[in-house]
Amino acid sequence: MLLTNPDLGLFVFIIIGAAAVFCSLMVVHAKNIVHSAVYLAGLMIALAAMFITLNAEFVASIQVLVYVGAVVTLILFTIMLTRRSEVP
Repeated sequence: MLLTNPDLGLFVFIIIGAAAVFCSLMVVHAKNIVHSAVYLAGLMIALAAMFITLNAEFVASIQVLVYVGAVVTLILFTIMLTRRSEVP
């Protein structure tokens, strides 16, 4: 862990947790589904950052590779491929 001061580590953990809560609320409240997927990616990156502060670097790397890299990309491709073109 890069942060050796316990108070600083707790402060960073709380800030990252607040970012995760914000992103999770925006996933639910976003009107555009693409924006919701971007907020979901932000949430997963924030969770990976929380794992890093807890000295679980391997879990954080798997979190980024699987969830951010695969799941969010799959969601975005599905959204883009299933949209209908609007004919006037």
